[in-house]
Amino acid sequence: MPLRGGTSPTGRTTSVPFLSAPPVGNDGAGDSEPEHGWVLRLWLIVLVFGGITAWRSIAVGIPVRDPGGEILRSRLAITVGIFLGLAVLDAVRRSPRGQRTPGVVVRRLRDRWPRRRLGLAAAGLLAYHLVYFCYHNLKSWDVLNASRDDLLTRVDAWLFLGHSPAVLLHDVLGQHVATYVLVVVYESFPTMVTVSFVAAVVFADRLRDGFVFLASAIWVWMLGVGTYYLIPSLGPFNSEPQDFAGLPRTIVTDTQARYLAQRAHLLAHPAASDAFAQVSAFASLHVGVTCVILLMLRYYRFRRAARVMSVYLAATMVATVFLGWHFAVDDVAGLAIAVAAVWLGRLTIYPRGRPAQPAPSSSDDRRVDVRA
Repeated sequence: MPLRGGTSPTGRTTSVPFLSAPPVGNDGAGDSEPEHGWVLRLWLIVLVFGGITAWRSIAVGIPVRDPGGEILRSRLAITVGIFLGLAVLDAVRRSPRGQRTPGVVVRRLRDRWPRRRLGLAAAGLLAYHLVYFCYHNLKSWDVLNASRDDLLTRVDAWLFLGHSPAVLLHDVLGQHVATYVLVVVYESFPTMVTVSFVAAVVFADRLRDGFVFLASAIWVWMLGVGTYYLIPSLGPFNSEPQDFAGLPRTIVTDTQARYLAQRAHLLAHPAASDAFAQVSAFASLHVGVTCVILLMLRYYRFRRAARVMSVYLAATMVATVFLGWHFAVDDVAGLAIAVAAVWLGRLTIYPRGRPAQPAPSSSDDRRVDVRA
């Protein structure tokens, strides 16, 4: 995933502070770090978060769980499949046009993914999944805390001059066609996230650049679950159900009912092996994670994709409020978390600034770059 720059009419390189690629370290300072220290630094963060999860598990008396293998085992298998598919696609892309035979593509794959690079990629992806696994367990135990939906309802009413933002959206957009469109937007989120963080690792010319995405994604899950505990909440679909009574029944309606049933089951039978909750509102990580993806697209200088993602982010923000998943203030908090996560992600991987990447001697050299 090469970093792309732009030029102004005067010929000077343009960049966006914070959102653009990190500055090159002075005098190669970034190169003085021990080899792969950034991977160790990322794993140290993961281990600390794992320790917090273990401590919380002991405190609430509930073991960490992977119900049905859906959070860790299944997602690891899906990631491996996506990685293989994208790696083949990347090898085709990097092969000379007119020579994209199976033999050439296989050679590109071997050149692109020696054992060292493959091991580093696996370490990063595993770190992400372990954090995501811990995040979900911490999120489940958050329902043991008293909900503060009343506080968030008052904040929304203050922001919108006494009105419910969801009701205002229903009045403006209608409650039928808009519902189905926004359900598609909302439900597309898991697929987009699952593909995006693997793509960052696969397509990055320098693997370390791809790790900036992984680190930012790791931070957004950790910061997000922290806000769940800061202001525990379930969402307006639970606290203000009358505001959503006019919406047609959709997969979102069924999911909301299932989440409340899961919460009730966990509260009633916390020791049950299938007791696991998945509902928290503040902050919106649908918004937070989507915003991280947008910021990373700008970081990698994919301007057109970033414009498309900006529209998708706006639609996601509307969907979260329209469908009753989140209060408007949850979305604002999600945006703030995303900015903090990307800053921390960059700091984790490039604490001294990004060292210059040597220019390849030919286009073929660029295509088989295996630097970490």
